[in-house]
Amino acid sequence: MGEQRRAVVTGIGAVTPLGNDAAQTWEGLKSGRSGIGPITLFDTENFKAKLAAEVHGFDPKEYMEVNEALRTDRYAQFAVAAAQQAAEESRIEGAVEAERFAVLFGTGIGGITTFEKEHTKLLEKGARRVSPLFVPMMIGNMAAGLIAIRHGCQGPAMPAVTACASGSNAIGEALRLIRHGYADAVITGGAEAAICPSAVAGFANMQALSCAEDPEAASLPFDRRRSGFVMGEGAVALILEEYEHAKARGARIYGEVCGYGSTCDAYHITSPRPDADGGARAMMQAMREAGYTGQDTVYVNAHGTGTPMNDALETIAIKKALGEDAAKRALVSSTKSMTGHMLGAAGAVEAMACLFALNEGVIPPTIHLKEQDEACDLNCVPERAVSADITLALSNSLGFGGHNACLAFRKV
Repeated sequence: MGEQRRAVVTGIGAVTPLGNDAAQTWEGLKSGRSGIGPITLFDTENFKAKLAAEVHGFDPKEYMEVNEALRTDRYAQFAVAAAQQAAEESRIEGAVEAERFAVLFGTGIGGITTFEKEHTKLLEKGARRVSPLFVPMMIGNMAAGLIAIRHGCQGPAMPAVTACASGSNAIGEALRLIRHGYADAVITGGAEAAICPSAVAGFANMQALSCAEDPEAASLPFDRRRSGFVMGEGAVALILEEYEHAKARGARIYGEVCGYGSTCDAYHITSPRPDADGGARAMMQAMREAGYTGQDTVYVNAHGTGTPMNDALETIAIKKALGEDAAKRALVSSTKSMTGHMLGAAGAVEAMACLFALNEGVIPPTIHLKEQDEACDLNCVPERAVSADITLALSNSLGFGGHNACLAFRKV
């Protein structure tokens, strides 16, 4: 058997609460800018949670015709836009055979805003008024399908739907498509647009959302004042490409996706295992594939949701995976303090943060971290970015259903 095929990132696109491209988003992350504010997408008067990290200034007509925009749910509009940005930067179209060009794109919930709208029509106006486009607009595979249609990807094209781990699982499975020879390039990432009444009410009523009304006291990963996550939205797309293929065509390379771990707690539909074993095992799998050594300078982009249970148990997982001493030396931050929790897109935006951190030697901060919890006793990069010449970046994603994913990145 020949040498293992490697997968590198040659293009990045983004539509996030911090900006509608990758450069703006990264600038926001490293400067510690918050994308959290009052919800404007619907009236929150009768809702407990009133804050979210919304995408602003996005016009889908910059990426598709008016009629197509009307036939496409907001989550898929974000996905199409991010994928187009990434493909244009990478110049991948025409550089890879259509049959060797794949799509793996995650979403946690899919077209829930379409579901709400059409269900309201059904109840108020009757069955005949439900749109014939209801189903194709709603389903979670449509982002992957639309991206494949637009970019001529005739290899595998499918979603990853593992709640908050969806974006990371999509990227990890894209790595495996390339590593095992099923594709030479993959458009991968995640998208979500679930800031709507039913989703906000559902998450709030299960006590997962922060109900704070001050944006600076809402998304508080690792802080003893934390009380829940703040919902975000958007999409990030990566062009994952086989290394020799990318090198031969002179593509810009952001870094290598060099490891991936995927596990399940098999414990509870929403709560992580009390021993954090599933998250730790996902990290160790990714670290092993990445060739981790105790000499690595490590950055962990934590799942870091700001829920009381997650942050304490993720701290345990990081210590189990790295060992107590190495965990204390590692730099750990939660960019959800700025982007909110982008659900199925979270793993993708956090993968992007890892790649930029490796390239620029800048670790994005955990903003508003003023009272660090003793149960989260790692170097959580409070308030301001720090400079560090890291050699390995890890991105954790943990989802309802017990899904755990970890991605590992290195410079090439």
